[in-house]
Formats: sequence, C-alpha cells, structure tokens
Amino acid sequence: MTRPVLRLTGVCRRYHPERPAVLEGIDLELGQGEYVAILGESGVGKSTLLNLVAGLDRPDAGTIEIDGEPLHALDDDAATLLRRRRVGFVFQAFHLLPHLTVLDNVALPLHLLGEPRKSRERAAGDMLEAVGLAGFGPRFPRELSGGEMQRVAIARALVHGPGLLLADEPTGNLDPTIASRVLELLRERIVGQGASGVLITHSRAAAATAQRVMVLDGRSLRPLQIP
Repeated sequence: MTRPVLRLTGVCRRYHPERPAVLEGIDLELGQGEYVAILGESGVGKSTLLNLVAGLDRPDAGTIEIDGEPLHALDDDAATLLRRRRVGFVFQAFHLLPHLTVLDNVALPLHLLGEPRKSRERAAGDMLEAVGLAGFGPRFPRELSGGEMQRVAIARALVHGPGLLLADEPTGNLDPTIASRVLELLRERIVGQGASGVLITHSRAAAATAQRVMVLDGRSLRPLQIP
C-alpha cells in the first residue's frame, strides 16, 4: 500500500481555552491522484483547516503529515521549504503580484526554488499554454479578466509539479460559466499531473466536481454523497 500524500489524525484547533474548538478530532487521508472537496458553510473552520494543512498554523492536538513528513516536527524554515517544494495553492482572490508579468507570476514558485531564469520561463510558458493562455506571458494582471487571472493562478500553483494542490474557494468571484471551466481545468490538471488535491468550498456544485466529498460541520469531517 502506498503512503498517503496527506494524512490528518485527530487534529484539533482551539483559539481560546474557554470557547469551543474550531476543529476537533479531524481525520483525513488523501492518496496520490485523489481529489477531495471539503464542503462547509462560512465560519465552520474551512480556512483554519487549510492553514493547518499548509503548515501556516499548528494544531493544538493531533498530527498532520505530507508525504509521511510530520509538520509539527518542522521549524518555520523547514515548513516554508516543504510548502515551496511540495504544495501548490489556488486562492479565491488570485493573489497575483501586480508588478510582475503573467509569465513572471507563473514562474515565481520556480524562482523561489532557485531555478535558472531560462528553465523557469520555459516551464511557465508551457504551463500557460496548458491552461489555454499561450501568448499571455507579457501581459500584467490588470489586463486580464477574472477567469484569466484564475487560470494564471492555477498555472502558478502547478508549475513546480507539487504533489499536493490546495484550492481555497477558487471560483467564488467568478460567474457560473467561467467557474465551471475553471473547476474542470483544475481537476484535469490535478489528474493529469498525478497530483492530489483538496478543494475548499461552500458550493455543492463545485464540490461535485471532485472524486469524493467531505463535509465540515460542527467541527467534524464526514463523507457526503452528492447525487
């Protein structure tokens, strides 16, 4: 049996000792090539869970492992390096750097990993072509539509070949037609690269594009069947 790409065991997060835990006893395993959606309303702890998985926050109890490596055992520098190498992020607000071209935005993860300019620009160009934005490299984010910016964000998240992709409400700012295309592209690229993915969403329609769906409700995480 292959080792899970992501494993959460008994994860708890509490921000105040006299208030209920935000997350309590969360268990989740994600294997290579698996794409799971975590569905929940606002305020149930979806962003908290994503921050814990990304190593941006630490649980009060339980363990989180990426490729068998326990995040709690890493210092801040080691956790940052793990994120750069193994994790890709797609955010609802895109988080493109306005002073960088589209090509440089996509190449940024490779730049942070120390890749030479020519190789990172070639990889970024190939990824832009893969998401249907060939020729957009010299443009700046302000020249793009919302759907185009989200595709750039997906290209940036995938350019360094991460084993784990985290998408936080990636279609919340898009109209339904463009949102559907972005979700299709996201799943296609995750499966195509043999990566694993976690989609955080409040939309059942978005969640239904994943291979399996979990619902975060009342600080618990449980499977959900969507017809």
